[in-house]
Amino acid sequence: MIDFWLAAGLLLLIALSFLLIPVLRGRRAQREEDRTALNVALYQERVAELQMQQDEGVLNAAQLDTGRAEAARELLADTEGVEKPRELRLGKPLPLLAAVLVPVLGMGLYLHFGASDKVELTREFSQPPVSLQDMTQRLERAAVAQPDSAEGLYFLGRAYMAQDRSADAAKVFERTVALAGRQPELLGQWAQAQYFADNKQWSPEVQALTDEALKLDPKEVTSLGLLGIAAFEGQRYQDAIDYWGRLLAQLPPDDNSRAALQGGIDRATEKLKESGGTVAQKALLKVRVDLAAEVKAKALPTDSVFIFARAVSGPPAPLAAKRVTVAELPITVELGDADAMMPQLKLSNFPEVQLVARISRAGLPTKGEWIGRSQPLASSTTAPQQLTIDSPDK
Repeated sequence: MIDFWLAAGLLLLIALSFLLIPVLRGRRAQREEDRTALNVALYQERVAELQMQQDEGVLNAAQLDTGRAEAARELLADTEGVEKPRELRLGKPLPLLAAVLVPVLGMGLYLHFGASDKVELTREFSQPPVSLQDMTQRLERAAVAQPDSAEGLYFLGRAYMAQDRSADAAKVFERTVALAGRQPELLGQWAQAQYFADNKQWSPEVQALTDEALKLDPKEVTSLGLLGIAAFEGQRYQDAIDYWGRLLAQLPPDDNSRAALQGGIDRATEKLKESGGTVAQKALLKVRVDLAAEVKAKALPTDSVFIFARAVSGPPAPLAAKRVTVAELPITVELGDADAMMPQLKLSNFPEVQLVARISRAGLPTKGEWIGRSQPLASSTTAPQQLTIDSPDK
């Protein structure tokens, strides 16, 4: 902040110079004017003395004229180079008063309407925080300085959750949703914070938030994890396994949380068996998708490819789906319960399914240019399947 005030002070000095320089120039002009007046007075005194000498008979008329001419030349020599005095209409007190009031008024207006707090925050965030509490305090000040920043509020909510301040986090995420819209990730964070703020008591509000988040994005990770926790706490171990299994399928292979999540699934499995239940078998189909030669010659690398499984006898909606591009083909993908488009429509709930791959240049999963279909097969099939896109999509 010191460098900012130094720069501001330098600018104020420059501004003051424009006010003070005219005053100094006015004083110099006044001194020159006083000198000119003195020279004129001396000239008049010399002329009067010459006239007196003529009256006394000391000088004749010719000598008088010569003396006057000499005095005039001396006056011109003394006043040569003197600038014409400028007329100062404002007077001396007003510029001096302005020189004092302008910087004071400018500083007051800046402190009231300026962004000194944001400048200071920018400097703070340029330095790494020394602790989580330090970061939280910075984010709190940023939220005050920029109350309409959804991004700043989001990170503040995450910081509150890291400090076990779930009630504060729930309020912040609610404000974030109001600013940024009802995005699945924000709804999931809000639901999680509200759940812990209510001492892990499931409520209609939390249920509504998770339902909305998963409707917008069936793979929203925070909602899946939260539903798994609530199911485990409620001794609904199969539901916990299902939700955590869907979440596990979304995580990258090198994600550090995979081990903890798998541990939760294992504990839920043990609890389910101890209570006399059996773990429902999960369907997982492996399929390799490729293009026929005639399709490969016509398809564009950027065309979308939708790979999905649908029930032979059941709803027409896909049970599981993946999206890739033509440039990624050939490719091997896995379709399972974790890829369910809707929780109640899982591969394992239907004994027989059909695999479909569709190319859509417009990016529509229901309509495209070319398609490939498999024969009906059991949803419990474990052998890898081959699917070729080889027909026009009619």
